[in-house]
Amino acid sequence: MFEALAVIPVEELALRLARCRRLLRELNPDAGGLLVFNRPQVYYLTGTMGMGCVWLPLEGEPLLMLRKGIARAALEAPSTRCVGYRSYKDLPDLAAEAGVPFPEVVAVDQGGMTWQLGEMLAARLSSLRFVSGDLALAIAQSHKSEWELQLMRLCGERHHMGLYDILPRLIRPGMSERAIAHLAWGVFFELGHQGVLRMSAFGEEAFLGHVSAGDSGNYPSSFNGPLGLRGEHPAAPVMGYAGHLWQPGHPLGLDIGFQLEGYHTDKTQTYWAGKAGSIPVEVASAHSFCVDVQAWLAENLRPGTLVSELYAHCAAWAVKAGFGEGFMGLGENKVPFLGHGIGLAIDGYPAIAKGFDRPVERGQVFALEPKHGIPGLGMVGVENTFEVTDAGAVCITGDRYDMVCVE
Repeated sequence: MFEALAVIPVEELALRLARCRRLLRELNPDAGGLLVFNRPQVYYLTGTMGMGCVWLPLEGEPLLMLRKGIARAALEAPSTRCVGYRSYKDLPDLAAEAGVPFPEVVAVDQGGMTWQLGEMLAARLSSLRFVSGDLALAIAQSHKSEWELQLMRLCGERHHMGLYDILPRLIRPGMSERAIAHLAWGVFFELGHQGVLRMSAFGEEAFLGHVSAGDSGNYPSSFNGPLGLRGEHPAAPVMGYAGHLWQPGHPLGLDIGFQLEGYHTDKTQTYWAGKAGSIPVEVASAHSFCVDVQAWLAENLRPGTLVSELYAHCAAWAVKAGFGEGFMGLGENKVPFLGHGIGLAIDGYPAIAKGFDRPVERGQVFALEPKHGIPGLGMVGVENTFEVTDAGAVCITGDRYDMVCVE
């Protein structure tokens, strides 16, 4: 009686399974397969968001084991075998009955479960040894297929349209951050945003993103990003504060994500309250430097490069150019990265930061976000989403990086 709203092509799923297995053999040679509990990761491997787990053995067909959502999985993941379970202790027998028994060593997505659930799993399946399969899964997802890239390009196109073409006609100085946030939501929903933004880091939350007018851009932040914000309330440090207005002669930063069919793009658009001629030299210079950094990163994000080396170059460049103090945040807001992978989660692998030394691959997608905080005024800079090609990274969230002036 019911039909699936969408189904991931079988060929696409096969590519994902093969990639995960190849990386598991490389990074976890003792493990005989990957057991995944995090719902977005289950979706990545099967095409459904059921409550449960998916078992991906190194040999044999994967097995989806669910507490809830079996009927929906039959619609959305018709090519994946699915069975129900009630307790973790049921999992080994179900896998064995399906012809893909658990080996002695099993890789799990440890980041996808709480300590409590992890201890419960280990207690129920005490005969098994568990190792982390998170890195293999993260690297697998960092490489996008053409099917995924087509979704992300469309997502980026609508993202730019909303922030650069439509929203400037609706906002004006004197509006509160909250009012601007609500207008942004309205624009995004009209363009097809599906309302969910996902973060992979434990405890991180996102709802629309940051709306920071003037000195909100440097307001103390607990979010792992350079742009500060007041947010709605201490219990909801997201979007923008109803009591803070965007004043003439100040920047406005909108660091907000767009999502289509589970895939995200990330973009920061900076606006200026006033005419272009009213932008102080200090502000224009800082913004121009961030645009230059973004351009250099895009040109050098090629297959085989190391993002750790790109980060080191830009960090030294900022100091040499006189922007060291506010580059990537002021004071405690400063962050030790210049961007991040993106896909089914906003904060994907890898970060453009020290310590990430795996060579870049064609088909990876990065959000590049060079920003600069100016004391007493706010934050300027850019963020856009780029697809890695053999000739460098190509922006999929528009080709205009200037501050948009709104009077």
